[in-house]
Amino acid sequence: MFSSPILLAFPFFLLLCFLLYWAGARHAYLRRPAVENGDPGAFDWHFFVPCRDEEAVVGTTVNRLRADHPDAHVWVIDDDSEDRTGAIVAGLAEEDRRVHLVRRHRPHARQGKGAALNAAYDELNDFLSKDVDRERVVVCVIDADGQLDPHALARVSGPQGFGDPGTGGVQVSVRMRNTDDPRPLGEDRGRIGNAVARLLVRMQDMEFSVSNAGMQLLRGRTGSVGLGGNGQFTRLASLDRIAAAERRPWQRGALLEDYELGLHMILSGDRISHIADTWVSQEGLPHGRRFLTQRTRWAQGNLQCVRYAPRIVSSRHYGGKGVLETLYTFLQPVAHLVTLALCAVMFAFLGLTTAREGAGEAFGGMLALWPLVVALAVVSVTPFVLWGPVYRRDRAADRSLLTALLWGLALWLYAYHLFPASARGFVRMLRGRNGWAKTRRNAESVESGPVAIEA
Repeated sequence: MFSSPILLAFPFFLLLCFLLYWAGARHAYLRRPAVENGDPGAFDWHFFVPCRDEEAVVGTTVNRLRADHPDAHVWVIDDDSEDRTGAIVAGLAEEDRRVHLVRRHRPHARQGKGAALNAAYDELNDFLSKDVDRERVVVCVIDADGQLDPHALARVSGPQGFGDPGTGGVQVSVRMRNTDDPRPLGEDRGRIGNAVARLLVRMQDMEFSVSNAGMQLLRGRTGSVGLGGNGQFTRLASLDRIAAAERRPWQRGALLEDYELGLHMILSGDRISHIADTWVSQEGLPHGRRFLTQRTRWAQGNLQCVRYAPRIVSSRHYGGKGVLETLYTFLQPVAHLVTLALCAVMFAFLGLTTAREGAGEAFGGMLALWPLVVALAVVSVTPFVLWGPVYRRDRAADRSLLTALLWGLALWLYAYHLFPASARGFVRMLRGRNGWAKTRRNAESVESGPVAIEA
C-alpha cells in the first residue's frame, strides 16, 4: 500500500511539467516576432557536409547548395566511405573551386560525426588567411540529404541572428520533404504499409516543424536554445573559443555532438538563437526500425549529456530559467525510464491485489478511479491535438481541419516511441555500446551496396 502515493504523485508531477512546457512552447511559437532579413554579403559562408557512404544523395545536395548560395564554400567530409561518395565529390571539386573534399581514412575515420566535423574545421583553418576576421566567418552544418531554404542566409544574417554581435550560433527549423510521397516504401509493400509509412513521415514533419520549433523558441526566452545536426550555423570565432577550452569544437564520441556543441557555446558566453521562419529539409524516415534506431541514439546521447548538469548549474552564463529548461531536457529519458519502472511496479501490485482479494475486488477498485483516468487522458491528449490546426495553418493548408485534428491525435500516439527509445538507449549505455550508426537513406536498400554501420 505504501507505494500507491508514489505511483499517483509521479505521473501528476510529470504531467504538470509537460503542460507548463507545452504552454510555453505553444505561446512562443504563435507569438514569435517577424524575422528581419540581413545582408549575407557581410559574412563569409562555409557549409560542412559530413558523409559516410552517401552516394545516393551527396551530388544533389552539393549541387543545390552551390546553385542556391553561389558565394559560399562547400566542404564535404568523406568519412572513409565504401561507396562512390569520394569519387563523386572529387569530380565536383575539379570543376568548382568552391567545393572541397576532406578525405578521412581508418583508423582515424568512422569515429562519429563530431570527429568528421573537427577534420573539416582543421582544413578550413588551413584554408583561411591569417588576417581573416573570424567573427565574420560562419560555418553551417548540413546533412548529406539536406536542402537549405534559398533565403536562409538572409534570415540568419538579420538582427535575430548574426546581425547581433552577441550571437554565436543560429539553428533554423527542420522540415521533412517527403511528406507527400504516396509510396515511401515502394510498390511492393502494399497500401496499408505505405499508409502507415506516410503517417510516420508526417508525424516527424509535425514534430520538427511546429512542436520542436515551439520548444526551441521557448528556449530562446530561457537562454538555452539547442543546436541540431542539420541547419546548424556557428561563428568560426565561437568555435575557436570552444576549441580553446575543450581542445576541439565538437566532442569526440558524443552521440549528440550538435546539442553538446550548443551547451559548450552557451557555457563560453555566446548566445544561440532559433529562427523558425527559415528551414532546412531532410528525408523523413518511413521505416519503423530505422526510425527507432535513430531515436535510440538520440536518447542515449541525451543521457550522456547529464554529465554537464553541474557545470550548467554553476555557470554564470545560464540564468535560472535556462538551468531549469536544460535540466528538464536532460532528464526526459530518465523520466521515461522511471515511468516504465513504476508501470511495472503498478502491474505487480495489481497482480498481488488480485491474488489476495480476488479479481472482483481489484477490478472494483480500478473502476472507482475511472473519472480520474478519463480526466488525465483528456488533459494528456489535448495538447498534442491542438498542434494539429497550427501545423495545418503553416504546413498543410490544403487539408481539412478534421484531418489536422486526427494528425494531432496521431502525434500523441507517436510520442510513445520515446519510452522504448529511452529504454534501449539506457541498455546500450549500460553495455558500453557507444558507437555511432548512420541512418540508411531511403534511396538505399539492403542490397544497394555498403553503407556505414555501427562500429
